[in-house]
Amino acid sequence: MIRLSVPVRQALARLTLPVLFAVSFGVVLLGRVDALVADRARISLADALAPIYAGLAGPLGAVRAGVSNLADLASLGAENAHLRAANARLMHWQSVALALAAENRALKAQLHWIPTPSPSFVTARVVADAGGVYAKAVLLSVGPNHFIRAGQIALAGGGLVGRVVDVGSRAARVLLITDLNSRIPVLLEGSRTRAILVGTNGPLPKLIYWSGGAPREGERVVTAGEAGAFPPDLPIGTVHYAAGHVAEVVPAADLDRLEVVRIVDDGTVAAGAAGSATPVLPPGV
Repeated sequence: MIRLSVPVRQALARLTLPVLFAVSFGVVLLGRVDALVADRARISLADALAPIYAGLAGPLGAVRAGVSNLADLASLGAENAHLRAANARLMHWQSVALALAAENRALKAQLHWIPTPSPSFVTARVVADAGGVYAKAVLLSVGPNHFIRAGQIALAGGGLVGRVVDVGSRAARVLLITDLNSRIPVLLEGSRTRAILVGTNGPLPKLIYWSGGAPREGERVVTAGEAGAFPPDLPIGTVHYAAGHVAEVVPAADLDRLEVVRIVDDGTVAAGAAGSATPVLPPGV
């Protein structure tokens, strides 16, 4: 081993930084002078390092997987405890549901209950937001040989959308619950208070003429089924108080982004109603 004197080591230490600066400047200058040479040097360096990277990729991937597995094992105990508690709650509610179902069957048998027939429905795609004489309506493409009639209800996203008002040979128009012409008898599910849902031509309809206490914020609103206008207990939305203490209803269905709706036939619309419907599109369109 070569031993250097203290003055030589100090001189080399002082020269290290200037030498590095000179080398860096030379590399930058070389890249500026001959870009092709610099590109070839970079490619050659990448080619030389590629096998090393490829060889290290496998062990590094295994190390990362091992670290991830250790982290998963660390949280496994807490996750198992959470799942056991959730499973216990589900088992409890399952037993409650089974008991209520058995009790419901027994009560129906004693009352000779006549079950309500399940409504049929068809699905149609929204092709245009064409209100025509209505400010808030959508146009559906229903195709030929359909059985949609004016007066049937439209649902989407688990909530009421509106009612079919016009029917043609290949299209139907649905009046939305937000249109100014819409009037729906509703029921506030929590307080069992009846009211009227009125469209405003805005994003949210409002409640009027409620009997009893004022609607509560967040209270669920469903159809009341008055006079057979709508089937009962169809979800509409939840109560929200706007500025001025106006009781509005946030629809359960996203009326601004309707793509597909279900037209439900609950048997309340007479078959002859189709004859009085106004076509919304010429035949063949």
